[in-house]
Amino acid sequence: MSQVAERYALALFQVAQKHGSSLDVEHDLREVKKVFELTPEFYDLLISPKLSADKRTNLINEVFKEANPFVVNTLQLMAERKRMNGIGSLADEFVALSNNAQGIEDAKVYSIRPLTEDERASISSVFAGKIGKQSLRIENIIDPSLIGGLRLQIGNRIYDSSVSTKLSRLQRQLMS
Repeated sequence: MSQVAERYALALFQVAQKHGSSLDVEHDLREVKKVFELTPEFYDLLISPKLSADKRTNLINEVFKEANPFVVNTLQLMAERKRMNGIGSLADEFVALSNNAQGIEDAKVYSIRPLTEDERASISSVFAGKIGKQSLRIENIIDPSLIGGLRLQIGNRIYDSSVSTKLSRLQRQLMS
């Protein structure tokens, strides 16, 4: 994570908190990050030296017209200062700051079918306590190769109770 992205994220977080719009800004930053990830040609256009500053400003305003003004202003500032390569890091750092303030942690839960709301709540309460948080924001990823059970990733920690992992472990034991 670059120090520049951290500084922009912290400044944006402080402004958003002051105006009570942290959750809106977080949501919009997640969407902005997706836009840049899914359309690298858009990013290439924004950083192109052939694009005038006015056209760059208009393009950002047009594409992100529904976004929170603090997000749009931050994008404008980063474009003006040729720091667009830090957008992903800025979004990640903002989410981390926001999660920390709310006592939330992002988690990826891999399962063979979509989780029910009760299952999500149960996983959140059990594992949030293990990591000292109030709750988990769960992204459910369907992975039929698990055969059954779950694999949970919270930051760099992985909890794996999938049938495929248990079978692999059993196979290694039998082979040795």
